[in-house]
Amino acid sequence: MRIAGAAKLVVVIAIFLLTFYVISQVFEIKMDANLGHIFARSALDAAARSTKPPRYKCGISKACPEKHFAFKMSSGAANVVGPKICVEDNVLMSGVKNNVGRGINMALVNGKTGELLDTKFFDMWGGDVAPLIEFLKTIQDGTIVLMATYDDGATKLNEEARKLIAELGSTSITNLGFRDNWVFCGGKGIKTKSPFEQHIKNNKDTNKYEGWPEVVEMEGCIPQKQE
Repeated sequence: MRIAGAAKLVVVIAIFLLTFYVISQVFEIKMDANLGHIFARSALDAAARSTKPPRYKCGISKACPEKHFAFKMSSGAANVVGPKICVEDNVLMSGVKNNVGRGINMALVNGKTGELLDTKFFDMWGGDVAPLIEFLKTIQDGTIVLMATYDDGATKLNEEARKLIAELGSTSITNLGFRDNWVFCGGKGIKTKSPFEQHIKNNKDTNKYEGWPEVVEMEGCIPQKQE
């Protein structure tokens, strides 16, 4: 009887140990599988992050060199969507900021620091050109000047206003006409014509919108003014 009882105990212990072994092996396999899945997912996420293209200031296509300010700007779309001006990843003017309007929209930026100095818009359809002329005359040397049209930026322009804008480095201002789209970046005291200017004529045969040409966009790197 004692031998039989001992035999039963041995069998019970053996079954217990076998069950424990099987459960531990299954659990280990699941743990390995879960850990493997986690590590594989982490590796895929890291690879996705490494292949994601970098974002540059204002969303421009490439980084600017040292001592340059990144900028991106667009004209208005017909008389519906206002223009947008961004410098050094700061949106200076836009419809969202509610500081744009029909006509010529203008942002002044410190040429040494890149800081915003002022924003204005001048209605060149139903307004007067005199406030624009007076404002242009107050711009200090070394100031970066960014301009973008919305709806119509030319009807009220006169020769004096066009000359003052040309002195900031613009070449297209002399030909800017009714409902043309135009963006420009120049500066007070500039010695040459600015390379930063885009202009699309209002032409009923090529207009993207009824009565207005397509939006013009421009980006680049503005050299910082040195002492």
